[in-house]
Amino acid sequence: MSERAEKTQSALWENIKVIIQALLLAMVIRTVFFQPFTIPSGSMMPTLLVGDYIFVNKFSYGYSKYSLPFSPNLFEGRIFESAPERGDIVVFRFPPNPKIDYIKRLVGLPGDRIQVIDGVLNINGQPVPRAEDGAFTSDYRMDPGTDVPVFRETMDNGVTYQTLDQAPDTRGDNTREFIVPEGHYFMMGDNRDNSLDSRFDVGFVPAENLIGRASVIFFSLGNDTSFREIWKWPANMRWDRLFKVVE
Repeated sequence: MSERAEKTQSALWENIKVIIQALLLAMVIRTVFFQPFTIPSGSMMPTLLVGDYIFVNKFSYGYSKYSLPFSPNLFEGRIFESAPERGDIVVFRFPPNPKIDYIKRLVGLPGDRIQVIDGVLNINGQPVPRAEDGAFTSDYRMDPGTDVPVFRETMDNGVTYQTLDQAPDTRGDNTREFIVPEGHYFMMGDNRDNSLDSRFDVGFVPAENLIGRASVIFFSLGNDTSFREIWKWPANMRWDRLFKVVE
């Protein structure tokens, strides 16, 4: 083999090693620390919008089998577990079909009594304080939401956030009382009249199903712009949402 051929082969092998190392590093980061997630629906408006791309902190609650690619059944429950707090925005596996990821706000801890009465969230018999906080108009064509009333809720631990109330007397505005079982959580979307959550098919979410806490928006495209439509980015980028901390 000539000296040139040996150098070419050596350079090729070095490039392959760099690529493999980069892929392994990306896999470790995604598995252990942060996972990218795209907001697929309007259920978390106005906090999270369709077209937001966020990082999910997987270290925040520890790890379960759902933290790993393909969810191998290597262990039960969670390791390095840390309990979530009321008001966290959580990515979790949909209990009836754990292949599907959901994102909602955690409003009920184990042992809590949760009920919605006339559109007001009640926790353990006490209404969560809420105040009018303007109006919201969406740029998402499937959920136009023009001048939807916004209400700011404040939890007993000081967590505060905005919710939408699109219409009075919807089926989620008055519910039975839910008692959250041990080892489970109760989730609701901030878009209260347009969210399939623990009031409905989601039910109570087992601790094992938690993936992580939404931490930051790193990219955001409005007006139903696809990530692949690069030529539309300048006109449809939500510049004010880039690197915004999720609350």
